[in-house]
Amino acid sequence: MCAVSPHTISATLAMPAFTLLLTFSTGRYLNYLGYEVNYVRNFTDVDDKIIARANELGEDPISLSRRYCEEFHLDMSSLNCLPPSVEPRVSDHMPQIIDMIKQILDNGCAYTIDGDVYFSVDKFPDYGRLSGRKLEDNRAGERVAVNSRKKNPADFALWKSAKKGEPFWQSPWGPGRPGWHIECSAMSAAYLGYSFDIHGGGMDLVFPHHENEIAQSCAACHESSVSYWIHNGFVTIDSEKMSKSLGNFFTIRQVIELYHPLALRLFLMGTHYRSPINYSDLQLESASDRIFYIYQTLHDCESITANYDEASLKDSIPSETETCINKFHDECLTSMSDDLHTTVALAAMSEPLKNLNDLLHTRKGKKQELRIESLAALGKTIGNILNILGLLPDSYSEALKQLSDYALKRAKLTENEVMQKIEERNVARKNKEYEKSDTIRKELAGVGIALMDSPEGTTWRPAIPLPLQEDQHLTPPTS
Repeated sequence: MCAVSPHTISATLAMPAFTLLLTFSTGRYLNYLGYEVNYVRNFTDVDDKIIARANELGEDPISLSRRYCEEFHLDMSSLNCLPPSVEPRVSDHMPQIIDMIKQILDNGCAYTIDGDVYFSVDKFPDYGRLSGRKLEDNRAGERVAVNSRKKNPADFALWKSAKKGEPFWQSPWGPGRPGWHIECSAMSAAYLGYSFDIHGGGMDLVFPHHENEIAQSCAACHESSVSYWIHNGFVTIDSEKMSKSLGNFFTIRQVIELYHPLALRLFLMGTHYRSPINYSDLQLESASDRIFYIYQTLHDCESITANYDEASLKDSIPSETETCINKFHDECLTSMSDDLHTTVALAAMSEPLKNLNDLLHTRKGKKQELRIESLAALGKTIGNILNILGLLPDSYSEALKQLSDYALKRAKLTENEVMQKIEERNVARKNKEYEKSDTIRKELAGVGIALMDSPEGTTWRPAIPLPLQEDQHLTPPTS
């Protein structure tokens, strides 16, 4: 997968949407189906942006990119992302890159000019087959670099001659560094061969990056092929693409300062990977609220079933529970097999969660025959699906505590302050000061703290802040 160009301290939220929604979901799901997955994610640690950033900081470009790569790993780990099988870096693969360029030249599909090597698109009749673009569409200056030395404006650099202030490596064409596109082809061929199953990235990589990858890989080896190309939509803010150039981006590190990483993951997986994801506080609050509900339900289930030895439970469960489990399982597997529709899998979780809550809390559910067996079976099935989606925490109770701590941080309150408010409200209710009691409840609801009264007393839980809920109801639906 074309993944990372490490020139910032933390990955932007826009960049890893594909990583989360596609590659990590794909890898987990294929592993679940029994496939042996060889996942290659490359680091482009030599490019114009990295060099510019390194010069700005007065640092060696390679050491800068390696430092940023480690920061990227921390971000991915926090989001419960499985590591790739191999993670090659451009700077470590110059021999492979140079060999591929030689091969392309030997096959007559490239030419040299003053130490630069360019791919000749006129030598590749299928150029444009991925994007659907024709050569005449590639006007100079529109995603095609203007260079009068090139035979065709669409020709692209395989090797760039050394320039002052830039790192360089020796090559048959003189000192220089590789062009952007050749790096990915050479490293994928080194670890996957010239033919492999899945390749992808953001929609913006379809042209020119992936189009050029196809051309140069086929020029180096005629049997080169990729079975499936998959591309993700962008993260948007108010329907505008999130990007550094527009200055409207957030880093993962910034988001998980205020929201649980798994709430962020759920937010990203709540949209099909090919569709744009609209970033907003309401969407993140909704994801946080939803994942709290899921974990609370499963924690309550676990608290009861933990009191029973598995060997003491009967093998059978009621037919309605079995039907619910089978339906949920089938819907999840069908949706994931159909172009990774994580949204459908997440939506399908609603019915088994409702059944769990009925068994846990309703009078009828508590009296149901084989109740404990049903709780155990439902809890296990939901947990298995959460694991496939990368949403299963190490501990439900610990995750709930973390989600509560994040809610307090967003509310700018401590737990002691919340408990003091609850005590003030208790006194007001006891004194029949109901207006004051309602005011305290609304104040807390306004910052995302919901109070829950029961015969045992008043407790609190994170919730979507009341103003955001009201905005949601006032906002007209988009056409």
